[in-house]
Amino acid sequence: MLTMFTFLKKHRFAAGIALLLMLMELTVELLQPFIISKIIDDGIGQDDLSVVLNWGGILLGCSAIAFIVGIFSSFYASHVSQSFGFDLRERLYDKVQSFSFANFNRFPESSLITRLTNDVMQLQNTVFMGLRIMLRAPLLVIGSIVMAFIVQPKLALWLAAAVPFLGIFLLWVLKKGAALFQSVQLQLDQVNGVMQQNLIGMRIVRVFVRMKHESERFSQSSGQLMDRTVAALRLTEMTMPIILLVMNASVMAVLWFGRVELDINGATVGEVVAIVNYATRTTAALSIMSMIVVNFSRARASAQRIEEVLLTDIDLKDSQKSDAAVTLRNGHVAFEHVSFLYPDTQQRVLNDISFAAKPGQRIAIMGATGSGKSSLIQLIPRLYDVQDGTIRVDGTDNRRMKLDLLRKQIGYVPQEVMLFTGTVEQNIRWGKDDATLEEIMEAAKLAQIHDTILSLPEQYDTIVGQKGVNLSGGQKQRLTIARALVRKPVILLLDDSTSALDVRTEEALLHAIKQMNCTTFLITQKISSTVNADSILLLDEGELLAQGTHEQLIRESVLYRKIYESQFGKEGVSRA
Repeated sequence: MLTMFTFLKKHRFAAGIALLLMLMELTVELLQPFIISKIIDDGIGQDDLSVVLNWGGILLGCSAIAFIVGIFSSFYASHVSQSFGFDLRERLYDKVQSFSFANFNRFPESSLITRLTNDVMQLQNTVFMGLRIMLRAPLLVIGSIVMAFIVQPKLALWLAAAVPFLGIFLLWVLKKGAALFQSVQLQLDQVNGVMQQNLIGMRIVRVFVRMKHESERFSQSSGQLMDRTVAALRLTEMTMPIILLVMNASVMAVLWFGRVELDINGATVGEVVAIVNYATRTTAALSIMSMIVVNFSRARASAQRIEEVLLTDIDLKDSQKSDAAVTLRNGHVAFEHVSFLYPDTQQRVLNDISFAAKPGQRIAIMGATGSGKSSLIQLIPRLYDVQDGTIRVDGTDNRRMKLDLLRKQIGYVPQEVMLFTGTVEQNIRWGKDDATLEEIMEAAKLAQIHDTILSLPEQYDTIVGQKGVNLSGGQKQRLTIARALVRKPVILLLDDSTSALDVRTEEALLHAIKQMNCTTFLITQKISSTVNADSILLLDEGELLAQGTHEQLIRESVLYRKIYESQFGKEGVSRA
């Protein structure tokens, strides 16, 4: 939790003012019972109205000061807590943006959303409470006991005897509650995950009539959240009755022995009233501390979850040997005995892969599901790093190239289409921030989507729904391809990105890409996409079984001929 305090450094001036004003408010509040005792003993007890008016005026003045100081203290505390929340959320978001794919595998999306929202809010509220009441409550307890001893030491002993016991009890609740609220936050991640999956897959849920199943799944997850929350609150809510029981017993002891002291002139009525007043304020402060314990337990759990993200090591980053001057020129890519396995797994996804792609060539990659096709092209822009071997781009090990420089010159179209809420123009420009409208239109023409865009109601200003909900599968694929082409990449990676296109549109697209003279890696299952490729890589279970042109593989590869037969028949093989 110490990491969280570093975010308060830049706001320490405002935090200092808030604490100073809080101390002023607390000082005034602690003086009030003492003033009341003076009014009772020196004024009412002596029938001296002037003393009552003088001390009464001081009491009203102190109340006014406490009111004004309290307002300003709340203002500064709010400023600090909101600024703290903003800084923490921004740092957390920046950290997530720097994550590699391997880091994302550790944190589910629903968990990151909860940490960025609910967990940050818990800490933000804790900072506010810390500046307003978290320090004020224990100081009020300590100050009340000190003032009680100043007013009447014998009666103050009964008040002081109860506080250590309650302090130890609250520390135990804090330790126990932190573990319980940690489990609550983890279950909240699960609930958010179920909701997220359900909302994203709503159409599938409707089509397969799985509404009842999803409702039951949500009810089960939500029920577990309720049970864990009840268990945590049951512990923390028991603190209030115990505090009231102990403190009321203390007040009764003060009243009982105060009556004895009055009989022997060991105390005055005003002193007894003042001690009872301090006991009442101590009870209120301890009650607030029980609420603080609940919030601090939650904040402690939230802080641990946020620190997990902030302290996560990024496994993919620029090497100290990275050369900032190295940039892509031709797009020559060479795999030299490359092997790869995903983090926290034992089985290799790729094993001893070697091949070379010359500048401007189109490399088609084929293979069964799970053969390692997507993993292979993701290694080029360093979405993952290889375990063995080397990937050279223009003769340089890609691990020695600056990540930003490498990726800015690579166009990548993932297998899963991802569009953002905004206009068509904004979605294409997402690939290049400073792209002009002419460049956007040129990319759309190359992607064979320009004419379709012109037929839309607002053309390039047409709003694209979340994830392209108002577009067909082929339109979404071509739009994401245009987004990659607008940056005029030296290397283009297409991960099964033409699966929804008809043969004619796909042929026109691939011909247009060929004219760009960029090195293209095309993952596909369609022979029509590989016929004109400069080289075809045939993968199976992470092994490179064969490579060559279409004509070579028809002659030499049994597996490739089987794929061809499945799409064109045996007669097609004989003609090929």
